Amino acid sequence: MSDADFTLLPDLAVRTLGGAVLWANDESFAEKENLIRPEQATYSPATFGHKGQVYDGWETRRRRGGDGGHPSGDDCDTAIIRLGVPGVIGGVVVDTAWFKGNYPPEASVEAIAVEGNPSVDELVSAERWTTIVERAKVSGDARNPFAVDSPKRWTHVRLRMFPDGGIARLRVHGIAKPDLDWLESGPFDLAAVENGGLIADCSNRFFSHPQNVLMPGRARSMDDGWETARRRDKNTNDWVLVRLAGEGVITAVEIDTSYFLFNSPGAGSLTGIRADGTEVELLGRTRLQPDTRHRFLIDSGASVVQVRLDAFPDGGLARLRLYGSLTDEARTRLRAELENEPA
Repeated sequence: MSDADFTLLPDLAVRTLGGAVLWANDESFAEKENLIRPEQATYSPATFGHKGQVYDGWETRRRRGGDGGHPSGDDCDTAIIRLGVPGVIGGVVVDTAWFKGNYPPEASVEAIAVEGNPSVDELVSAERWTTIVERAKVSGDARNPFAVDSPKRWTHVRLRMFPDGGIARLRVHGIAKPDLDWLESGPFDLAAVENGGLIADCSNRFFSHPQNVLMPGRARSMDDGWETARRRDKNTNDWVLVRLAGEGVITAVEIDTSYFLFNSPGAGSLTGIRADGTEVELLGRTRLQPDTRHRFLIDSGASVVQVRLDAFPDGGLARLRLYGSLTDEARTRLRAELENEPA
């Protein structure tokens, strides 16, 4: 997967998905938790606290060697991040925004798969970490993308910077692969990122990314949803295509236009796409109201692998929920994928 492609995948480490920075060996100047904040890093010049200039990122002290000079080439600072949901990583972005004279010249990323809820001590001492991004040069005040070529399912990542400095954000883009036992416990949101859903394509992402509509919880503001540019061609409309966690039967949907007061779509429809590519209507063209959670029961009984939401003619959505259950074939396939995962 190319650098341009993997950044379209959801960030599995972001705080809003349940990610957490569990440990860092040092955070003298700026807190480790900033690494996974969902918003872009900000900077206000000449804002000094007791520890110096305030930075929106993770920043460590200056390392010193045994003679008081430069540290050795292998010295590094480390942070461990739990992904919000386990998944296959397509690539990572080491973002050094606003760190211009204090960024690390090199960084690497490792990953591990640990079931359950391991303690920090267990993760720090674990020996099964696998390098997914080799030690590489990092530029200051820049987004540094690194594609990852691994089919494995990971639960945690370990970020290392050589020898010290500041990193604003770490983005871990990938496809969620949650615990199948959880998905088999009953009906669930087949579209949710945390359950393995994914935006496959969309007509427009001018103001914000459509991946937002599949994120957990209620939207916090308009920029926490998906908004398109104003469409001027009269015979077309905007749309977003969702790849479900697996083939399933949808029984209820929620189309949420919260916070979109004057720019929500006037109407919407839902079309299911079967495994053979044929289409089935799930929800006919239906009028939508601004700033409203719309809920509809679906009784088509069709098994689908993708769903297309058409928004007429354009506008913004906060969330899209597609509730249902996996088919027996989908459960068998997902189980086989987990059991046959590379060592």
